[in-house]
Amino acid sequence: MATDRTRREQLLTFLLLPAIVIAVLVLSGVMFRSSFQLEKLREQSVVEATLSLANERADRLDKRIIEQDNAVRSVLDLTQRTEFGSKWLETAALQTPTVRAVFLVDLGTPARNVVALASRAPELETERFRRLLVHRLLPELKLDKPPIDELRHLHKVEREKAYLLSHWEQELNDRHFLVVVWHDVPRIVHDVFPALYSDMQQSRVNIVDADGKIVFGPPLTRGGLTLGRQFETTLYKWTLNVTMNSAAELAAAVARRRLLEMVLVGLSSVVVIAGLFVILIAAERERRLSNLKSEFVANVSHELKTPLALVRMFGELLQTGRADTPEKQSQYLSIIVNESDRLNALIENVLDFAKVERGQAAYEFSPGRLAEPVGRAVEACRVRAERDGVALELSLEEVPELLLDERAVEIAVINLVDNALKYAPEGKRVGVSVRPVSGGAEVSVVDQGPGIAPEDRKRIFERFVRGKSASGKQVRGSGIGLSLVKHIAEAHGGSIRVEDAQPHGSIFTLRLTRRPS
Repeated sequence: MATDRTRREQLLTFLLLPAIVIAVLVLSGVMFRSSFQLEKLREQSVVEATLSLANERADRLDKRIIEQDNAVRSVLDLTQRTEFGSKWLETAALQTPTVRAVFLVDLGTPARNVVALASRAPELETERFRRLLVHRLLPELKLDKPPIDELRHLHKVEREKAYLLSHWEQELNDRHFLVVVWHDVPRIVHDVFPALYSDMQQSRVNIVDADGKIVFGPPLTRGGLTLGRQFETTLYKWTLNVTMNSAAELAAAVARRRLLEMVLVGLSSVVVIAGLFVILIAAERERRLSNLKSEFVANVSHELKTPLALVRMFGELLQTGRADTPEKQSQYLSIIVNESDRLNALIENVLDFAKVERGQAAYEFSPGRLAEPVGRAVEACRVRAERDGVALELSLEEVPELLLDERAVEIAVINLVDNALKYAPEGKRVGVSVRPVSGGAEVSVVDQGPGIAPEDRKRIFERFVRGKSASGKQVRGSGIGLSLVKHIAEAHGGSIRVEDAQPHGSIFTLRLTRRPS
């Protein structure tokens, strides 16, 4: 039942991971698309604002010129030929500053001569324009198109000089006349354009002719959003260009923000996916640890059960009088004592490991000689070594005084020797040696067993992990002894390592480096 539940949990995990990854990728895609859509909306809003501004500025000039045309139209009296335009001249400088002259053309005659005029320009200049009007400009005008009294404009370039004419037709006493208003284009450029376009702070403006030559204003900076709009009714051969001053900066800021958002989204996706993998790895490690704990409980139970069974069995034999000779009684009592010691060592190991796991392990350091706890540990294991037919040898060299928790060091050496005795074949030897090294001392335990598989060498010091012999056969044990040795070594500022012995076997080296101050 537990196996089925575990399989279901694993299946759910492996199905959930791709689903979450896909969801993160979809969310990232949506956010990227939203970012691009916001960029397009921003560009569209800038375009609309710039276009609106260009339209408003172009219409402003058309309106200014048409207002002057209407002012002229309102004061002209075609019946007074001799005083034609006199009322206009009285207020021309104030109301129509760009109008230089007004002409009255008789369209009822084939010659289409100018029959009356009023001018603010010099006489010679006025006469030149009259000839130009009659011979070159009149054919360009759209005449006899209804409604005949509609105000129209002609924007013409003659001999590299721009002309602007406003004109309308009028019937009087069954005669057909044309009124032509001559606007001073240079004055429009030098006076009207600055008045209309020099107050623009959020944008820059220039006006170019049909060939792209700048008529008014500075060159516009490239890279920003520039929109052009031709004047609709008056100077329609010229184009008004508008660039938003903040468009380039705004575009750069939006581009930087979009890049930052993309980076953040990408990093968030990576973090989420990496977090999922970390969670899965942690869950897998927790599952393996849980399995190791279950094996640990089973192993410890077995380790406790075996000596208890032997103590009970040989105790019953003594109780029932089956040991009928003093030699057997002594043998049975020796077995009971040995198994009791084994049981006591196992319980001590479990209790010490439990303290380490809870973070309650406390060591009492004091200056001491390493030979003393090592010697006691070897003597504690000697009876078992003799029983197993293994020679246990101890070699001691003079080592400097160290800060030791002698009980902890004794437990560590007992675990190492016990581990060596498990794998040492009968008739072989286990050697324990103490020697000085730079900064401290080392305790080496050498066995002549089958050795440790390379894949187990890095993991045997982890809690609950039990290695296998080179023959593949797993030996009894709790899986906490070497983990406890590692903790004791690190508490003494040292380390524990394992190497291959020659010709076969293993060498466990416990290094201690804490020196008294």
